[in-house]
Amino acid sequence: MKRLMTAFAALALVAGLASSALAGAIDDIRSRGTVRIGVSLGGEPIGFRDAQNNPVGYDVDVATRLAEKLGVPVEFTDVSGDARISMLVSGQLDIVVANTSATLERAKTVNFSIPYNRAGLRVIVQKGSGIAKLEDLAGKKIVVGRGTTGETFIKKAVPTAELVYVDQFAPDGVLQLTQKRVDAAIEDSSLLDYLATKNPELVTLPGLYSNDPIGIAVAKGDPEFVRWIDMFVSDYIQSGAYEANYKKWWGETANPPALTPLW
Repeated sequence: MKRLMTAFAALALVAGLASSALAGAIDDIRSRGTVRIGVSLGGEPIGFRDAQNNPVGYDVDVATRLAEKLGVPVEFTDVSGDARISMLVSGQLDIVVANTSATLERAKTVNFSIPYNRAGLRVIVQKGSGIAKLEDLAGKKIVVGRGTTGETFIKKAVPTAELVYVDQFAPDGVLQLTQKRVDAAIEDSSLLDYLATKNPELVTLPGLYSNDPIGIAVAKGDPEFVRWIDMFVSDYIQSGAYEANYKKWWGETANPPALTPLW
């Protein structure tokens, strides 16, 4: 009998440990009572701060909706570049909704949802600079976000360009442009198209240099959490919230990139 009770106790301990291991990110978030979401506040309209210093923008609206679906308040952290990934891996963040291109290289380190937005790389230049195509950037100063897909692209496409690095495209990269300390910038079209409409001294070059899926990122190790987030994004698209949110920030005449729900 004593051996039998010991065996039952051992099984109960193993079951308890297994249950704890399987609890997953959603249970952890609900137990904590908040969800820690990284957003990039580096440029309008994706993410920035309003006059009261509150985080606002397209990604902030997506993150806020996600927190509401989880049923907990959101705790925002401003992240950009490499920090978006490293803070997820280190466990400082639960989720990243920070205009992050879902690339094969990044997917080696973190998991991505299906796209909740799409954007392509675009170049913006000083009006009257004589820069009309990518090749004209040779030897020119180009501001880039550190650790971004724009940096990777321009190093390969125009290796003789002089790169000027910033951690936050706005305000730092925008300031470099408006003060004419650089000749051009490369960033997501979603940011640069918006910037060009606000500043008559800047003009975007025609064409996109990529068509990147923008995904919600989470740490590896919890496939059920990724599945839930895919369902969240599918609902975001099919409910009409995606189109409404896009037009809220880019205008009623904007054409949101086509997205395909998984569920």
